[in-house]
Amino acid sequence: MNLLFDLFLSFAKIGLFTFGGGYAMIALIENTCVEKKQWITSDEMMNITVIAESTPGPIAINCATYVGLKQKGLPGALAATVGMILPSFCIIFVISKYLDHFLEITWIANAFQGIKIAVGILILDAAVRMFQKMSEKPLARAFLFCAFAAMLLINIFSVRISSIVLMLAAGLVSVIFFLFRKPASKGSDAK
Repeated sequence: MNLLFDLFLSFAKIGLFTFGGGYAMIALIENTCVEKKQWITSDEMMNITVIAESTPGPIAINCATYVGLKQKGLPGALAATVGMILPSFCIIFVISKYLDHFLEITWIANAFQGIKIAVGILILDAAVRMFQKMSEKPLARAFLFCAFAAMLLINIFSVRISSIVLMLAAGLVSVIFFLFRKPASKGSDAK
């Protein structure tokens, strides 16, 4: 029961103190789940991030659900997911219920300007950490640079291509690479 409460409380803190959505939360999720609590490894965190981005739903909630499921099964998944969702839900409920012109309040508008900068830094931190972990994986780095170049060219030339198409293309290339690499390594083992 303590682990369920710890899952709920840990993800409630992340959900309460993180603005900017899932990408901003990745750094905090990694800090809590990998470094402090050691519920998952760094490699698992990278895999969770990729899978959570590729599946329906918010990335932070998908990450919380996976970590909870790994630690305590279905009750853990529920505790972590509810912990992640509840603070945001309560805050938005109060704002929508009682403050019709919430962002017109000067000090709140100014606070959100600062929060935008912090969110950008959190997203950049998550990206840098993931890039550093890819140092041993040249194929992953090649995909990263190709996807970055493709997205840059798409934005420069205003071509509309879904990021889902890029993810599927990267997955297909990776599967093809794996299929061709695996028989070659079996043949070299036989020698």
